[in-house]
Amino acid sequence: MNFRKVLYVALWLLSGSAIYGQTAEKKTLTLDGAERVIAAAKAKAQELKAPGGVIAVVDAGGNLMALARLDGTFAAGANISIGKARTSVLFQKPTKVFEDIINKGRTAMAALPDSFFTPLQGGIPVVADGQIIGGVGVSGASSAAQDEELAIAGAEAANSFGSDAMAAQLPVSYFPKKDVDDGFAKGSVLFDGSGGRNYMVHASRREGPGMVEVHTKDTDILYVLKGTATVVTGGTMVDGKNIAADEIRDKDITDGETRKIVPVDAMIIPNGVPHWFKEVQAPFLYYVVKVR
Repeated sequence: MNFRKVLYVALWLLSGSAIYGQTAEKKTLTLDGAERVIAAAKAKAQELKAPGGVIAVVDAGGNLMALARLDGTFAAGANISIGKARTSVLFQKPTKVFEDIINKGRTAMAALPDSFFTPLQGGIPVVADGQIIGGVGVSGASSAAQDEELAIAGAEAANSFGSDAMAAQLPVSYFPKKDVDDGFAKGSVLFDGSGGRNYMVHASRREGPGMVEVHTKDTDILYVLKGTATVVTGGTMVDGKNIAADEIRDKDITDGETRKIVPVDAMIIPNGVPHWFKEVQAPFLYYVVKVR
């Protein structure tokens, strides 16, 4: 290669380096990330026994990505939570900062357009690797302070984004025999999904038949310990009614598949599939891992 060619290649490489130096890698919030933020805020709400709450997550441009409304929350909470999330990301500060500023007398800030400014406590930027990638807003909990507490819990879920090492550091959950026995004695939740995890573990007990159920988001993984049951899965619900968010119940099912399940049997019931414990030999004890 002659000198002129070497010079050309060197200049080309340098020009590429100069262009790269004028740009920066930008992280973005994915839908999975937004849902993990909501899951963490919902887990905190359950831990604090919050009476309600709407959780909204927006991307770095303030555009809504995901929203969850807890049962019993007033209707206006949705728009308020979106406004808080958008304000936190567009101004890159918790919304409490602006509420405090206005309360101290700078009321002119309240004249900013509602479309991008909601100066109410409860909005927190979502930060990953030092970059603001979105915002989370909460409205409708027991107080403005609790709104913010739930939002902070959601935002902190971003600490583990893209980090297998962080995931490996989640605490181990241990349930001694006494706690497990006590759980099965009455039927209870052993693990409630706290910490933003997408699963729960139930120590379930049935004394008799139940209603037809459909979980629109949760997949149930069953493992039988004691007793027998006749379970009908699939088919069509006759007159299903929503009894709670993502939960449908009915009294009957048509064209389902019937199985008798006994100890050591296992079953996976995907979300959206009707299932019915039609007959039960009590006590019927089984683990349920609910995965969302």
